[in-house]
Amino acid sequence: MRRLPRRKTINLVKELDAFPKVSESYVETSAAGGTVSLIAFSAMILLAILEFFVYRDTWMKYEYEVDKDFSSKLRINLDITVAMKCQHVGADILDLAETMIMSNGLQYESVVFDLTPQQRLWQRTLSLIQNRLREEHALQEVLYKTLLKGGPTALPPREDVAVEPLSACRIHGHAYVNKVAGNLHITVGKPIHHPQGHAHIAAFVSHDTYNFSHRIDHLSFGEEVPGIINPLDGTEKITFNNNQMFQYFITVVPTRLNTYKISTDTHQFSVTERERVINHAAGSHGVSGIFVKYDTSSLMVTVSEQHMPLWQFLVRLCGIIGGIFSTTGMLHGLVGFCFDVICCRFKLGVYRPRQGVLLHNQMNNHQTPLFPENVPQE
Repeated sequence: MRRLPRRKTINLVKELDAFPKVSESYVETSAAGGTVSLIAFSAMILLAILEFFVYRDTWMKYEYEVDKDFSSKLRINLDITVAMKCQHVGADILDLAETMIMSNGLQYESVVFDLTPQQRLWQRTLSLIQNRLREEHALQEVLYKTLLKGGPTALPPREDVAVEPLSACRIHGHAYVNKVAGNLHITVGKPIHHPQGHAHIAAFVSHDTYNFSHRIDHLSFGEEVPGIINPLDGTEKITFNNNQMFQYFITVVPTRLNTYKISTDTHQFSVTERERVINHAAGSHGVSGIFVKYDTSSLMVTVSEQHMPLWQFLVRLCGIIGGIFSTTGMLHGLVGFCFDVICCRFKLGVYRPRQGVLLHNQMNNHQTPLFPENVPQE
């Protein structure tokens, strides 16, 4: 095979140039073109900056699959304050298999039910966040990504020593249960175990002391994740009836959370609230107390934080710059073409003034002008 000389090879490559250069002597600049170029460059810079902010941002991706882990235990984290003395109330858990869950992880602490001004401010703020979460579901993604900057979401301690009598009971701690439907209930009397099931000793508690006004400072399932706000956090129920039943129906969804800040297995849940007065004469039967009935979902949700790859950002950036450059070039050419057409129509006489049109018509009448020498002599 014959080898091409170097000069011919360079000339052949030059013929394949798709970007021919135009000599500067053939390039004409104008004020209109400079204005369009300035607008185009400004739009490129602005859209490039906005695209950079989009590149820095992340979004949450949700994936669903069947939960195959049915043998592990489910952890329940509880922090609730009931407006009754600790010796008068008891909390226990009974699952669907009639298995009595030992609540040794729950602690009873005598406290004051009323909150201090600082604690009341915390609860009011938490209630506002809960209301916004119910209206704007997209805020949950913000919580997942920021985790409230690691800020504490628990009720702050009292800033002063309580002088009021300790007439309320704070039940807090955690317990491990089977991953089946169950019932966590707080009612009058301490629970006891017997072969037939379980019972609460309430015979020695006066009916006048019944008061199931309560405040749920924290209720979650699974490992505690700092910064996550659960649906019942900050809930407060006040009743003036001794025979009041509060029910919370909860559906627990296993959740695997993978973000740039944390990677853990937790649980989120939805809740339906109901309350009624126990009146056997009116047909409203039941037991006064607080009942949290939970059930686990068979689906697991994987929430992962996604980020735009670098190559996609570069492709979008090139598309922005090239699109603006091409679009402004076409618009500038179209406007220039229309301007030239209008100017040419003026030059051709379509919009010539009336005096010019009359003079033009006189010259087209083929009349010989009368000069002095052509005037007949008398």
